[in-house]
Amino acid sequence: MPMSGRSTDWLLAVGGGLLLALMINTNSLLARHTTPLFASWAAHGLGAAAAFILVVLHSRLSRPRGGDEEERGKAPLWFYLGGIPGALTVVLAAITVNSGLTLSGTIALMLVGQVLFGIVLDHFGLLRTPKRRIVAADFLVALLVLVGSGLIIFGRG
Repeated sequence: MPMSGRSTDWLLAVGGGLLLALMINTNSLLARHTTPLFASWAAHGLGAAAAFILVVLHSRLSRPRGGDEEERGKAPLWFYLGGIPGALTVVLAAITVNSGLTLSGTIALMLVGQVLFGIVLDHFGLLRTPKRRIVAADFLVALLVLVGSGLIIFGRG
């Protein structure tokens, strides 16, 4: 039985979260032995190399299907600025993981930030996301994640 698109999305999101936790832990270990800035450069340098290899492999293995070849692959220049928040995430996570927050507290608070920023993006339709009205349940989700984060951080008795 094939997976529906929605369940595949859920599995990919959970897999992305697992990889994010692994990345943050690995980068924080590197930052502990070097500096957070070096850990960020190392992570993004390896990521850039892996992305380059994947792009080359993809371009060799796939042929354009439909659409004008010149039109495809042209993204606005600001789309390439996505690496800046990623680099800051790595640096800040490397610093906080090595603090009293530890890995679980850092990831929990990062989740709070992602939920709140996602609510703002959805409401205003920023970064080409579809506009969505904010409902009370959105704030309830953010509050519950924040309370859970507090339990993770302060409940280590």
